[in-house]
Amino acid sequence: MRAILCSRNAVAIAIVGCMLSTFCSPGSAAASESPNMILIMADDMGWGDPGYNGNKIIKTPHLDQMSREGIRFSRFYAASSVCSPTRGACLTGRHPYRYGVYSANVGHLKTDEISLAEILRDRGYATGHFGKWHLGTLSKEYSGKGPGRRPAENYSTPGMNGFTEWFSTEFAVATWDPYDPANSHLKKGEPFDTRALYWYNGRNVEEALTGDDSRIIMDKTLPFIENAVEQDRPFFAVVWFHAPHAPVVGGPEYRAMYAEHDEDAQHYYACITALDEQVGRLRTRLKELGADQNTMIWFCSDNGPEGNPAARRRHRGSAGPYRGRKRSLYEGGIRVPGLLVWPEKVKEPRVIDIPCVTSDYLPTVLDVVAIPMPTDRPYDGISLLPIINGTVTERPDPIRFQFMSQAAMSDSRYKLVHNTGDKRPRSDNGDVPFAKWELYDLQEDPGETTNVIDQYPEIAARLRSQLEEWQASCRTSDAGGDYKSASAETE
Repeated sequence: MRAILCSRNAVAIAIVGCMLSTFCSPGSAAASESPNMILIMADDMGWGDPGYNGNKIIKTPHLDQMSREGIRFSRFYAASSVCSPTRGACLTGRHPYRYGVYSANVGHLKTDEISLAEILRDRGYATGHFGKWHLGTLSKEYSGKGPGRRPAENYSTPGMNGFTEWFSTEFAVATWDPYDPANSHLKKGEPFDTRALYWYNGRNVEEALTGDDSRIIMDKTLPFIENAVEQDRPFFAVVWFHAPHAPVVGGPEYRAMYAEHDEDAQHYYACITALDEQVGRLRTRLKELGADQNTMIWFCSDNGPEGNPAARRRHRGSAGPYRGRKRSLYEGGIRVPGLLVWPEKVKEPRVIDIPCVTSDYLPTVLDVVAIPMPTDRPYDGISLLPIINGTVTERPDPIRFQFMSQAAMSDSRYKLVHNTGDKRPRSDNGDVPFAKWELYDLQEDPGETTNVIDQYPEIAARLRSQLEEWQASCRTSDAGGDYKSASAETE
């Protein structure tokens, strides 16, 4: 049903896009423009990990260069504080509570969701996914997470979601020598099985792949891009690195760069520097191919750094000055590094302080290629093109979050946090008290140390009303309410 629906929708919106191209918003590109798109994501990298955000230890020269040449988003957010939901938001423009991906290894990308890869594929783009998938199982018979993952029920591969080429893993793998059983991410006592590692276009890769995992991913990404350029075809590449997610294993040459630090720190710092090196390798190859000018490269992380509450073992990620880490809806759990380079359109480097989120990818890309947004379902992202072009200076709609027992909503200045259960979110600031409803002035208090809900009850009430209305909308979506028109169309 998805193929019929998406093909039909894609043709319709492409025709409408051509008809309306002269009436698009000021930020829209001409319909004839088809820039290449690359979405890069690190896994569990904290806001404070890259050098351009002030890290004095970890070497990230290529990310730092991107920050000097393009746009650095000072308030870029992951759609969730864990990996799978954020990934779903990147591809759908919708919050994952609308389609049941509430946490990691939960649910899958549903058949009736329309992915960015599907839309661009039907527009003529070559589409490829490389690295961590985490939006469904890659086999109907097996999941490295065990039978409780219900592999047949949650079977959903990149190939089923618009990617014509994919080299992917179901979930995280070791950042060095992923095929070494000593580095396995499988449960203790569970036998080593290559099906928990890479799959290439539906075939399990059984032969051992060695060395840096970020390089392994880029080794498959670059031929895909080279082939698209050779065919004079625009491409959409999703590159979702595993670093610095556990198992955190640094290669010897990278660890040597941090010899003055303890062994656990060496491993963490090393795998980030190795990732950064592959970002540089990608950009160098794009320039060699003459494809760098008209290519949008986005970079972010899927959530804040692992560890609770402080660095321990190999979890050495930094949330910078922000409260909370992974699994928390405080800033440290969701505010992540965010970059964009697009030489043809972004000619001067600058910082954007307006809140932006991974759910914005789909609306932004559709705006760039002059395809109207589908109108048969609610979307949570907005097009960032007017913000990138400088014609809009404030986000028109707040960003809303939900994860387990927490919910939050953030506008340009204030953030409302709702702790709905007894389980408290992880926080670096153990001495900061939790309350069921909290309001923070992020302009004056970005570290979320002072709950100002008693000073500004009207602001809190307004945000609470909007948040609860959105939560009700998500429940309707999750119950299948958004798919009624899609089902009727294909009957």
